[in-house]
Amino acid sequence: MTYAQPAEQAVVSEVRARGGGDQLPLAGLLALSTAAFLTIMTEALPAGILPAMSRGLGVTESAAGQTVTVYAVGSLVAAIPLTAATAGWPRKRLLLLALAGFVVANSVTAVSDVFAVTMVARFLGGVVAGLLWAMMAGYARRMAAPHLRGKATAIALAGTPVALSIGVPAGTFLADLVGWRYTFAIMTVLTLVLVVWVLAVVPDFSGQAKRTRMPLRQATTLPGVVPVLVAALGFVLAHNIVYTYIAPLLDGTGLAARVDTVLLVFGVVALASIWITGVLIDRHLRGLVLTSFTLFAVATLGLGLFTGTAWLVYASAALWGLAFGGAGPLLQTAAAEAAGADEAVDVVQSLVVTTWNIGIAAGAVLGGLLLSGIGSAALTWGALVILLIALAVVVTARRHGFPDPTRRSEREPVG
Repeated sequence: MTYAQPAEQAVVSEVRARGGGDQLPLAGLLALSTAAFLTIMTEALPAGILPAMSRGLGVTESAAGQTVTVYAVGSLVAAIPLTAATAGWPRKRLLLLALAGFVVANSVTAVSDVFAVTMVARFLGGVVAGLLWAMMAGYARRMAAPHLRGKATAIALAGTPVALSIGVPAGTFLADLVGWRYTFAIMTVLTLVLVVWVLAVVPDFSGQAKRTRMPLRQATTLPGVVPVLVAALGFVLAHNIVYTYIAPLLDGTGLAARVDTVLLVFGVVALASIWITGVLIDRHLRGLVLTSFTLFAVATLGLGLFTGTAWLVYASAALWGLAFGGAGPLLQTAAAEAAGADEAVDVVQSLVVTTWNIGIAAGAVLGGLLLSGIGSAALTWGALVILLIALAVVVTARRHGFPDPTRRSEREPVG
């Protein structure tokens, strides 16, 4: 028999005192999921409306595309230092501050005619996104009983695949109807509604006392943290090599005019994946991670081998979506489990956020080099090599990082 540690007992008592126990606080978790949705929408929306944005700001489409880049840079540089600087703040206040940052960023983007001002606003959006992503998993886990923490994380992060598969296409369609500036203004209104929702249903949790905070360097020495980060980097790198350059990749398949359909298949299956992940994650974390990485490798191989057969391309896109939908919750849950103590979770999550954004940026750069240097056929093979290395890390991290269920259950506290 194992016993809960004092810190874990305190969390269990806190959850039970707030009516948690064996039931998930769905209203609060869905509020966090909506925050994730708005974060991804704010980041990715310009990609679908670049021509209109470039005309409205009086710049080239290439320059307008940097509104996406500067957002990612903001997240990359802010996640770790801001998480450390705000570790002692009450969690609800910090969440509301991040949402207020989105209100400002999207409002300025909606009204600005000056490209430099728009870029500053986009950078601010990226900064608060990095802060929000670093606290999201820890916040969701504190809202649930220990044996439901993985499911809580999956629900809180479900807004990401919803935004990518439905939100961004819908936002692009809306921008065609009412204009891109009104679309960003609508994002502001939705964020204000979310602020009210958060105030009403999301519980508050205290920050960490200074004496209990874990230094960043110490967090990286925790068993399992580095394997999770390496695996996450490999997965995101491979994904962005393929996703960023899906159009030129499909040029050689005869499906160049069906990029939207291929991505729709990817997105719909990704939604199913997040549901499957939510059901199984608390009992089968290692198996799900291995399955996700393996399915992505098979999908990448399919995209590389079966370029002349349309239905096999669609089947590969479906496998890719099945692999990707639950990847975020799986990797963030694995990172949180590796962190162990609650005082380390947010620090480790900030490392995951930074790693994720490095993967996004590096994937775009590496994919561009492969495309220009060798050709579109190299995209899938380059991604596959990276994936196989990442999969090897997952396979070998059997003791720490991605432990066997028996080892993981030995560490589970009981109430």
